Amino acid sequence: MTQYSKEDIFIVTGASSGIGYSVAQKFNELGASVVAIARSVDKLTQMKNSSKYPENIFIESKDLGKNIDELPNFVKSLKEKYGKLKGLIYCAGLDYLKVMQILDVKTSKDVFDINFFAPVFMAKGFADRRNHAPNASIIFIASVAGVYPDKGQTIYGGSKAALIAAMKCISKELATKGVRVNSISPAYVETPMYLNNFENIGTNIDEYPLGIGKPADISNMAAFLASEDARWITGQNYIMDGGIF
Repeated sequence: MTQYSKEDIFIVTGASSGIGYSVAQKFNELGASVVAIARSVDKLTQMKNSSKYPENIFIESKDLGKNIDELPNFVKSLKEKYGKLKGLIYCAGLDYLKVMQILDVKTSKDVFDINFFAPVFMAKGFADRRNHAPNASIIFIASVAGVYPDKGQTIYGGSKAALIAAMKCISKELATKGVRVNSISPAYVETPMYLNNFENIGTNIDEYPLGIGKPADISNMAAFLASEDARWITGQNYIMDGGIF
């Protein structure tokens, strides 16, 4: 079974809800220290207080969509504050379900800022050998929409497809530096984002042979990919879809 120590320090973005919340809780439960990032201090505090080892969760309030060019320095500041980083699990994301005729440029750029540019520039900071520990790992939470997009997902699916492609490139660049890079692409998972868009999505749960996913399904996979058990895995995009595709 995967286990970590408090010396294993993981950044988890989007840690206040949904998949990010589950990832932060899972890594904490397994013994790791977690630098939990989201915009809402209140929600982060609630997550911390409900964790198994709250003393090993450190809260950082930040809007990752602003000043993206400064994100490498932000990662450096986290290393200086908490120690060398064992991993980055980027879970923050924006959904955008609009048919092409009503797309607008500003919102589309906002989606790409959070779903693509922010994770890439967080990874840029993490990749600096002064910031990460040996045998480190980056995991991007992408989406099945980046591989099998549906109507209304032109921008969202495009941003996730770009992230998957970037992951493969970054994995090749960082392999010799002792950093593995993978992505997880979930289909629909029971998160606040999914529930808020359920009527617009029109998901037919019966189409999922194993049912709709739970956040824990994704956090369990992330915990494995970040561990030494996955030491020979890099550059891979894992589709987790309950069998629908």
